[in-house]
Amino acid sequence: MFSKLVAIEPLSLIPAAEKQLHSFAKEVIMYPDIPADADEMARRIGDADAVLLSYTSNLGAETLEKCPHVKYIGMACSLYSPESANVDITYANNRGITVTGIRDYGDEGVVEYVLSELIRCLHGFGTNKDGSPAKPWNGLAREITGMKAGIIGLGKSGGMIADALHFLGADIAYFSRNEKQWAREKEYRFLPLNDVLSQSEVIITCLNKNTVLLHEAEFAHMDNRKILFNTGLSPAWDEATFAQWIEKDNLCYCDTLGALGEKHWLNHPHVRCVQVSSGRTSQAFDRLSEKVLANITEYLDPNK
Repeated sequence: MFSKLVAIEPLSLIPAAEKQLHSFAKEVIMYPDIPADADEMARRIGDADAVLLSYTSNLGAETLEKCPHVKYIGMACSLYSPESANVDITYANNRGITVTGIRDYGDEGVVEYVLSELIRCLHGFGTNKDGSPAKPWNGLAREITGMKAGIIGLGKSGGMIADALHFLGADIAYFSRNEKQWAREKEYRFLPLNDVLSQSEVIITCLNKNTVLLHEAEFAHMDNRKILFNTGLSPAWDEATFAQWIEKDNLCYCDTLGALGEKHWLNHPHVRCVQVSSGRTSQAFDRLSEKVLANITEYLDPNK
């Protein structure tokens, strides 16, 4: 059992999970707002030996240096790699602090977002930003059937998006660090990045946070009349080159401002950003809560 567990910001846990946290520590403190800065984070942590946080704060060495009692940090958000994490995992590990995170809790909502926006685009459902009736992307309403779709990053969410598009008749090509045997069995084409970009009508980037793969050479292969979805937590592109590409007859879809990057893009006529995290559903909160509690349980009792 921990002596003191502090959630330094809201965690999006379901009420039953928040209640269960009290069984893991003698004292539990949960803050209802996001700390303003590193000093405020350090003040909230104080002499706690366990810390919980979500994706909205960055817990770095500057803060942890002021909190010598911390032994465990639980990320109630995705952890894919130390480089993309919002916790300084290298510093924490060097100090003997265990850091846990979770994966694959909000992917279903992201898949639904991509399908929903793509179908609206292809059919011309809804209205434009100026309130005028939308028109089908190709002038005539079309189905996903036969569309060439390129997935950049065929991890869990990328694979689910590929499967959903394939079910609706899309031709799937993908770029990833290596070829996936399960994708080969489904006849998804594993191609070099530039080939995926040039051959695909719609391109979906499913990359870890702070991973940038689209630079000047890549945008040159994308050229014109493309639909780009970014489902990551940060832009997958070099902004200067993106600025030139988006001025052409292209479209870019992001669910959150974090995925889009700069706020000024929200007003661009070729950008569609709903400013809502598509993975934050009631079912995702259930999955998140279960995994956060499981991580703490395993840390406190590895043999359980």
